[in-house]
Amino acid sequence: MTDDAQHTGRTIMEISRREGLAMLAGLAASACGSDGSANAAPIGAAPVPAPSPTPTASPTSAVLDPASLQSVAAAKGMRIGSCFAWSERNADRGSFANPDYARLLTRDCGILVPENELKWQAIRPSATRFDFGKFDAMIDWADANALPVRAHNLLWHQPKWMPAWAESYDFGANPQREAERLLAEHIETVCKRYGSRIRSYDVVNEAVNPADGALYQTALSRALGGAEPTLDLAFRTARAAAPGAQLVYNDYMSWEPGNANHRAGVLKLLGGFKKRGVPVDALGVQSHLVTQGIDARATATALTGEWRRFLDAVTAMGYGLVITELDVRDNRLPADVAVRDRAVADFTQAYLDVMFSYPAVRDVLLWGMSDRYSWIEGFEPRSDGVRRRPCPYDDAFVAKPMRAAIAAAVAAAPARS
Repeated sequence: MTDDAQHTGRTIMEISRREGLAMLAGLAASACGSDGSANAAPIGAAPVPAPSPTPTASPTSAVLDPASLQSVAAAKGMRIGSCFAWSERNADRGSFANPDYARLLTRDCGILVPENELKWQAIRPSATRFDFGKFDAMIDWADANALPVRAHNLLWHQPKWMPAWAESYDFGANPQREAERLLAEHIETVCKRYGSRIRSYDVVNEAVNPADGALYQTALSRALGGAEPTLDLAFRTARAAAPGAQLVYNDYMSWEPGNANHRAGVLKLLGGFKKRGVPVDALGVQSHLVTQGIDARATATALTGEWRRFLDAVTAMGYGLVITELDVRDNRLPADVAVRDRAVADFTQAYLDVMFSYPAVRDVLLWGMSDRYSWIEGFEPRSDGVRRRPCPYDDAFVAKPMRAAIAAAVAAAPARS
């Protein structure tokens, strides 16, 4: 494998998270004054929601196939959805304020998920304040368009993705009790605020270190007495605060070489949850795919042995499966758009054919509908300088072969009961 094709889930997601933090920094700058206080509220007080963005004119028009992806999925008892993001105006951030992008979401999706706006960094500016302004506007828009929203996430359990204040927090004379209080307060505040409006949560995100399969430690988990009791408390608190919601452990393990420790660590974690009676309903499979060459479908098929064994082990424990963050990096593919698009589509369909053979998969969330807003281009450009094409619609919101491949995979999937 060449350097360009070298891939682990860690590489993909670290790039993605850097983009997320950059976006969050921009959000904070646009929403807050110099003291960061706008739209923020002390714990227990209701923050003032930010105004919903007003759609503005766009120079392009969405070109859509006659049947929406969601209509194809609904016929099989499934849902297709996407992440969406905040924007103050019609900015190039995948915003629902862009009317063309909004049309893609409302036509093709049956469920949405915030890209960054419900993470600790976005809603928890300090230990004593929450800021829900942006996400409130987003979920209000989704509700107005009859689009359910799932939540990402209640605890991103890595020190570099916790807010700086949380990693330097003084847990006082009784660290365990204070850590338990802080974590429970965060989860209860989010879950109770949105109630039945959110029916699925990524409760814990990326807690397994892919290098060795061990659990990450944070300042919170060290104070609380370890990673396992921290994750257990997160799920138990979420179950009590949102008793009807699907509770998901979300991670980016994959089948490529170098992922064996990551898969093993996730299986160990899921097995431990079962033994301890922790209320986890499903595994979130992020699915940031990377093509390995022009014969993408054959390559994907050849790589599914280890992956099937992993999925078999997960489902044998009784867990559901959610595809949470699907997109495709067009590595080791030629610059020619038609050739690249066909290979990406074949790779996507081969992967989904495997995933959809598991009845436990009911929801598929794309990490963006249009190449115009994908995190990949700005943070891992191709070495030949041509723009990446990781999503089912291109920069002008025109459907690509990847969209047809997703529809074909869904149409071929066994119906869910």
